[in-house]
Amino acid sequence: MTRADREDVPRPDARLHFGVFFQGVNHWTIWSDPSSGSQIDPASFLRVARTAERGLFDAFFLGDGLRLRESGGGVHELDVAGRPDSITQLAALAAATGRIGLVSTSNTTFNEPGDLARRLAGLDLLSGGRAGWNVVTTHNAWTGENFRRGGFLDHADRYRRAEEFLTVARAVWNGWADGAVAESAEARSWSVPDAVGRVRSRGAHFDVDLAPTLPRSAQGHPVIFQAGDSGEGRDFAARHADVVFSAHGTDFDDALAFAEDVRRRLRAAGRPEDALRILPGTEIVIGATRKEAEEKARWVRLEQVTPAVALGIASRLWGFDLSDRDADGPLPAEEPVAAWDTGRFGTRWVDDPRAEAAVWRAKAEANGWSLRETVIELGPQRGHVGTPAGLAEKFARFARHGALDGFNISPYLVPDGLDDIVDLLVPELQERGVYRTAYTGTTLREHLGLAPVA
Repeated sequence: MTRADREDVPRPDARLHFGVFFQGVNHWTIWSDPSSGSQIDPASFLRVARTAERGLFDAFFLGDGLRLRESGGGVHELDVAGRPDSITQLAALAAATGRIGLVSTSNTTFNEPGDLARRLAGLDLLSGGRAGWNVVTTHNAWTGENFRRGGFLDHADRYRRAEEFLTVARAVWNGWADGAVAESAEARSWSVPDAVGRVRSRGAHFDVDLAPTLPRSAQGHPVIFQAGDSGEGRDFAARHADVVFSAHGTDFDDALAFAEDVRRRLRAAGRPEDALRILPGTEIVIGATRKEAEEKARWVRLEQVTPAVALGIASRLWGFDLSDRDADGPLPAEEPVAAWDTGRFGTRWVDDPRAEAAVWRAKAEANGWSLRETVIELGPQRGHVGTPAGLAEKFARFARHGALDGFNISPYLVPDGLDDIVDLLVPELQERGVYRTAYTGTTLREHLGLAPVA
């Protein structure tokens, strides 16, 4: 039960922040529904971004991919959607929107800091200070095959490279002093003397010597987002990020434990607890009644977890190819294997696959579930289901108790999947005082309530 008494909650004036995540390659977006549109047509990106802006969302996030996943020597069919270059797509959206933040998922493993920092700075200036950078690393060699040096980096080295990368990028963004450009036609030169500093950095991963080409934007420089959930990832976020994504946004106690862990790491890094916003990824299914919402959620899951998808998810847990099995038949009798091809099957979501498989078998036997039904009930779970009023009460409790600062929402339909959230849920949140009624700033940093860049 939500406690309404302002004295009972640690953050009675909390406001929720919403982002929308346009995923691209995935199986969670229901492509087979008649109302589903293209996931690569620029009109779809524009429709989603404008709907989010109408709903006063903080940001539009665009997933990026340097190569489509492959399986058995061919493109992995269950993922095929395609992804444009994120910065190019967001630059187009900057001209068609006015307030919403524009966040690029850009990789530190197979980019170079001087070039990527310049491109992100360009997006930030073009949008009037609305750019963000979701800092990600890549763990696989098949992406590396697109690049001359190829290969991949060990987990710890990925974060070392990312940290050095971000240090260089920030130096590039801070390279121009405020007021660097001469304000008078009578000035002796176009810039104030010594206003543009040279960036020189020699480290384990980069050797940089450059003069930045652009001044700072209205928000200083792009907002930094990070999504790593490992210990190294959380420490990286605590040291460097402005916003952290997580998978800890469905269960209240789990979300609160994650938030408290991140705040502990923030303190250890010498940063204040309010320096970082926590936005778990989620899916939201809304119905006029609880029963209607649950029926819709069941339809969503059946459309998302087709027989082929169910076998693919089970393959991730078991660690070997199950595509020739019957999705409406029983679970595999074999035990999961320790090693598997992450490029083909993806990352496991559990630490102990054999223990998880035992749970699946016990539950399937007790309930008479097929493999597909078991995946739907026990596989990777997503999001929240309920009425607009019920969800608003639930989310208000999460925010006011400090379990999170908002959500990064993945619509299950593109491009119209945000309509229910904007038209039905947002007004309920506004009525409870936990969601803005208008944009009060112009930059992404202002939307998120973050301190100005020094």
